[in-house]
Amino acid sequence: MNNFADVFYHNQNWEPHPFQKQTWKSIKNGESGLLNAPTGYGKTFAIWFGILDYYYNQSLKEKSSRKGLHTLWITPLRALSKEIFLATNRVSEELDLDYRIELRTGDTSSAVRQKQVKNSPEALITTPESVHLLLATKNWRKFFENLEFIVVDEWHELIGSKRGVMIELAIQTLREINPNLKIWGISATIGNLDQAKEILIPHQVSTLIKSNIKKKIDVKTIFPEDVEKYPSAGHLGIKLIDKVVPIILEHNSTLLFTNTRSQAEIWYQKLIDVYPDFAGQIALHHGSLSDELRLWVEDALHQGILKAVVCTSSLDLGVDFRSVDCVIQIGSAKGIARFLQRAGRSGHRPDETSKIYFLPTHSLEIMEGSSIKFAIQNHFIEDRLPYIRSFDLLIQYMMTMAIGEGLDGKKLYQQILQTHAYNSVSEEEFAQCLALLIHGGKSLTAYDDFHKLIKDDEDDLYKPVSRKISMQHRISIGAIVSNLLMKVKMVGGKYLGSVEESFISRLKDNEAFWFSGRPLEIQQIKYNEVIVRPSKKRKGTIPSWMGGRFGISQNYGDAIRHMFDEIDKTISKKYEELRFLKPLFDEQRLKSYLPKENELLVEYIHTKNGYHLLVYPYEGKLVHEGMAAILAYRISQIQPMTFSISSNDYGFELLSDQDFPIEDYLFELFEVKGLSEDITQGVNLDEMARRRFRDIASISGLIFNGYPGKSMKTKHLQANASLFFGVFQDYEPENLLFRQAFDEVYDFQLERGRMQQAFERIENHEIILRKPSKLTPFAFPIFAESFRERYSNEDWETRLKRLKDDLTNV
Repeated sequence: MNNFADVFYHNQNWEPHPFQKQTWKSIKNGESGLLNAPTGYGKTFAIWFGILDYYYNQSLKEKSSRKGLHTLWITPLRALSKEIFLATNRVSEELDLDYRIELRTGDTSSAVRQKQVKNSPEALITTPESVHLLLATKNWRKFFENLEFIVVDEWHELIGSKRGVMIELAIQTLREINPNLKIWGISATIGNLDQAKEILIPHQVSTLIKSNIKKKIDVKTIFPEDVEKYPSAGHLGIKLIDKVVPIILEHNSTLLFTNTRSQAEIWYQKLIDVYPDFAGQIALHHGSLSDELRLWVEDALHQGILKAVVCTSSLDLGVDFRSVDCVIQIGSAKGIARFLQRAGRSGHRPDETSKIYFLPTHSLEIMEGSSIKFAIQNHFIEDRLPYIRSFDLLIQYMMTMAIGEGLDGKKLYQQILQTHAYNSVSEEEFAQCLALLIHGGKSLTAYDDFHKLIKDDEDDLYKPVSRKISMQHRISIGAIVSNLLMKVKMVGGKYLGSVEESFISRLKDNEAFWFSGRPLEIQQIKYNEVIVRPSKKRKGTIPSWMGGRFGISQNYGDAIRHMFDEIDKTISKKYEELRFLKPLFDEQRLKSYLPKENELLVEYIHTKNGYHLLVYPYEGKLVHEGMAAILAYRISQIQPMTFSISSNDYGFELLSDQDFPIEDYLFELFEVKGLSEDITQGVNLDEMARRRFRDIASISGLIFNGYPGKSMKTKHLQANASLFFGVFQDYEPENLLFRQAFDEVYDFQLERGRMQQAFERIENHEIILRKPSKLTPFAFPIFAESFRERYSNEDWETRLKRLKDDLTNV
């Protein structure tokens, strides 16, 4: 079937899986496709040996050694790029092949990059941003002229981001050179797998290869000693640390996944405090740490010398750490696919079981342990919503083409129509994008800074007006925009990582903060660098980063709601989590009502804090924020009043100092009729779009973030973006970037489609209204969210405990 695979697998004493043989056959036949198989079963080799076989067979047919870049392997993470590099080079070394493989990422030196362009390897393992940087060079067409294969790893991760759009654009451009280019994607299971294939390989016959292997997953919930009937978010997690230590000790190597970098810092610190012997045996890994630190952790994991690593999504994807035999998910995973992805980091070998522990951070979250098991059994896997009509990225790409070998507008327009992201873009809209680069468009013509392109009379192509414009663009290529990051360096010069400017600005003189697992104090602030020294203080502030705020997925919410139908059925049988929570459920029944799957519980409670309207749709925090704003608007149309809003993944609260007859118009509040108009009127769309616009302005090149080491301050970036937003709002409301900001708010921040579905679902459910005399177990965690915002940490914890004791003693 495949000579190279036969030899290699024989040497390893392996037997290829049927999906691998099928992939080798498809590649040999010159096909494109998408491969889906469980983690640890050899997806990389399924593609790689097919490519090697194709390469050497073609060389034999042509009776010559093919030169130049043959394969472009694109991954979303540098850590994964290195993993693929090691695995593929191992094959070349063992089989003594003259098929050269190299890495090209943000870590690659400029000297190595120049050598790669002059003397290209046969395979280049890289990232979406690096591909676009190559397309922004004068000789990119010659560099890619012999390209036969593009492989996109972890396509399920990329498709739901603008980085996926970057890949769509690059593929269509490279197809112009070789119309027979073979495209292969590697993907974990997502709900819209067929659509994912069509987006990656549009307008071309392709194959979807799905393995029939079922990866064994062992999911266990970590329980506290007692049920807390009135839970508050985050209150329980660290209290279970004594149950975590034995799990770490009994396994070779454990990954502890948190949802935020702040949470990772806290857990690392607490583990060392509780069990000092972990010093030197455990490590920390997240996206704000320096490359040097992260690479050290990854190498140590490969060597099996670490007992545990506390990490974020920075280690989510398909990196193969053979020593890892256990995963602990701290807090809600928010999504089924994410949970499975993280579980797959353990038992990363064929026929091994992936072992994962779920550690709840409050009592109600314990129910998610049963929800996860139900969702896995019933294949509740989320779709990934692809980005479309991202004009900011299209404008960036037009500039990339112009800097490269010149922009042919007519040709590029025909190319983008072949992509899923831009197949609905009209000629007029494309012309608007081009006009923004030529003369600033309708509103910015008077400003020379926006005259970036000029047509070359010799070849009729658009090119940059200056080298400065080209340099600024190359620095800015990419679709990931974050708040201004300040580099954290020790007094001696060692780079530790980066924190956000807004966090540093909040620190008081001599205040310690914890970062990279150690207490630090600021010695000096110089430009965008924070010079620090070790601190002897035991307490310190943990940095917070934007971007960790996301709600549970729709499928996850469906699974949680289903558990309410299982409570009475299986309270002593199927799900141990539901049995454990029986006292909490009994308390909820006693104080209010315990809803079924097809019921919506609404509670109206009067306390000394005001009148609380609490609703429990289980649709996720972001959707709840939008729903709360709509209900507040609808109530205010009936009876003028103001509300404060609080929400979590399970429900939301409207709090007012006025009483209102909720039973008189309860059902009207959840009507689908007029929903679009009420979203427009009830949600502060202008402010949300204004904040979204900053990222769009950065990606499109409308504002420049600054040179390395001299980044522009966040407040200046925001001010510049707000200025442009205001100009477009007043003088050019049809501007594509301005409209895009509102579209992204609707689709990704408010999740308009999902919110519409939630209202449609509720309209067909029975709405149960209860008026308890005090806060209920379901109400308390939502109330605690708003309580936390009103008081300092000390006041919040003390007062909340007093309130909890009062509720429990009744």
